[in-house]
Formats: sequence, structure tokens, C-alpha cells
Amino acid sequence: MDKVKCGIIGCGMISDTYFKAAKRFRNIEIIACSDIIPERSKAKEELYGVKAMTNEELLAIPELEIVINLTPPRVHSEIDMAALNAGKNVHSEKPFGVDAEDAQKVIDLAKAKGLRVGCAPDTFLGGGQQTARKLIDDGWIGKPLSGTAIVASRGPEKWGQAPFFYDYGAGPMLDLGPYYMTSLVNMLGPAKYVTAVTTKGFEYRTLGAEVSETYKDQYKPFDRYPVTVTTHLTGIIEFACGAVITVISSFDVYKQGHAPIEIYGSEGSLQVPDPNTFDGPVKLFRREWGYIYEHNPDWKEVPLVYGYTTNSRSIGASDMAMALRTGRKHRANGELANHVLEIMLAFDKSSKLGAKVELKTTCERPAPLPLGLEDGEIDE
Repeated sequence: MDKVKCGIIGCGMISDTYFKAAKRFRNIEIIACSDIIPERSKAKEELYGVKAMTNEELLAIPELEIVINLTPPRVHSEIDMAALNAGKNVHSEKPFGVDAEDAQKVIDLAKAKGLRVGCAPDTFLGGGQQTARKLIDDGWIGKPLSGTAIVASRGPEKWGQAPFFYDYGAGPMLDLGPYYMTSLVNMLGPAKYVTAVTTKGFEYRTLGAEVSETYKDQYKPFDRYPVTVTTHLTGIIEFACGAVITVISSFDVYKQGHAPIEIYGSEGSLQVPDPNTFDGPVKLFRREWGYIYEHNPDWKEVPLVYGYTTNSRSIGASDMAMALRTGRKHRANGELANHVLEIMLAFDKSSKLGAKVELKTTCERPAPLPLGLEDGEIDE
């Protein structure tokens, strides 16, 4: 298959991962990059041999088929729509947007243009998440009934870029939640309701010794900066399959010891690895083991049966490229990302209303990867 030509808009911190990982996949090639700060894209040109240019120049390249949008979350929808209006398919970094209405406009525009839109995270295509999905699909824990999804820490309080993470469009839910919510939808299917209470533990946070270029004119080392988003979100997601998952997403916790995700079924339990990674471990416990191993009924680690266990960001763009050539649905698609966004936004919405929120969007579970793929392959 001829390689699908791609361009990157946004040459910030995460872009290096994409430039490097894209070389791993046989069906895509990054041919151009751009950034609102020209020095950034020029630096990537020197590092990776990819032509630096303006957004307008990149979007005008006739042979370019996919734009990989790595801009800040607040402009994801804006850049997505610019790419679609230029006749390009687009794969965005997470989250799909910060506003439900703008995100829906992207979905509607893509349909109107007959183009594809997709979004990170694509970590659910990694070996750990795919193995966990297969265990559920093959009935190893029976019918999924309940579970937990917990991501809780002090947050990146002292990073040089820290004010970004405590401002509109970020916070623990929109920054880390996409990994957890996408993992849950991949395993369990779409959600129906969210009931939540959200809070903010601190009005201000304190920078560390380093201040990023973005904030150097605004803050000095060890300055305080405001927290403008909720930083502790807890709630329940009710899925269409009947499973009920308890969620905690927090930047207000100094230390905790929970597994990232656990799914409890009628025949056993499953520990799912950190969905912000591609690796394991995946751990299983089955009902009968409590009888067989009466004196030591413990989790058993399951060997991963899929590849892509190292950082493979760009696999979502590669999957979109394959879908463009074969006509099938791509896995990290816009409907999935839009549904995940609504789930996340529903936490604050439910808390403000003091009531359960019924979700308006839905999606299909993305197809699992085939077994036995060689590295760099997406389909058999």
C-alpha cells in the first residue's frame, strides 16, 4: 500500500513522540509540520527532516491526506475544522474538544465533507489494553457488573508548564480522563448516565524552580498561580451494557494505592493497566480460584497476546490511513472521542445540577486489533 502523507500542526512537547513513532508504521509518512511559533517547527525540521511551514501552506499541500493536530486543547476544534475545510482528514490529540457544541460541529462538518476525523488517545490499541479487552470479550470474568477507574495524584503542580494543567480545558478529567474513559468504552461499550460530585481543593498552586517559555513573562519561579477548574471529580458512570463504574479523577491526592482500572464480573475480576501506557500488566482472578487456591487466592498475571507494548502514539493515525485505503471504520474515530468528551464534561455538569445526567451521544465499540500483527502493521 502506498504511504498516506501526513502533516503535523503543533510542534510542542508531545510532537517528538509522534515524529518518532510515525516512522514505525509502514503506511504513513509525515511530510510537513507547522506551529504558531515558527522556531518550534523549524527545530523539528532540523531534527526529523520534515519541511517546516505555516498552517496555511501545510493545508494547501495537494497530496497531504491526514492532518495530525497537536495544538493546545482550546483550539483543537478550530484546527480540526480548518483542516476539514481544506479537504483533509484529521487526527487530533486528546481531548476531542473542550466544548460539546464545538466538538459536535467537527463531527457534523466531517460528515458533510465526507472526511474522517479521529482523536487520541490511541493507547487503547496497545498490547495491555487489547489483552484486557479480549479477556472480557472471551468471557473470562463473565458479565461485567461493576468496577473502578481511579487516577489520583498531586498533579503536575510544580512543572514549568503547570498553569496550563489547572486552567480551562485541562484539569485531571480533561487531561488524564480521556485515557480512562476511552479504555472503559473500549472494554464495555457506550455509557448512558453520569452522576457526580466535583470539587476544587486549592484556589492556588505554586510553581517550581523552572518556568516554561509560555509563562516566563507571567510568572517567576515559586510564584502562585490560580486554579480555575475542578481538581477532584468523583462519580458513577452507568454503561448501556449494565456495568456501573465508580470514577475518581484528582489532582488533590498526595498518595494512593489503587489499581488504575478494575472490572468486576459475574465470574471473576480484571485489573487493567494504566491506560496512559501501551504495556501491561494485566491481572485476572476467576471465581473458582478461590476454591482451588484456598490458601493463596491471588491475582494471576496474564501474558499479553498483542504487540505495541512500547510508546506507539501515531498508531491511531496509521489506523485511519489504513481505513482510508480499505473503506472500513477507523478505531480512534470521532464518534468515540465525542462520546468520551461528553462523559467527561458530564461530571461537572452533574455536580452543578445535583442530579444524574443522561448522555446524548453514543458510539460503537471500536473493533479489536487482529492477533498476530507484525510491528508496523495495523491489519492482517
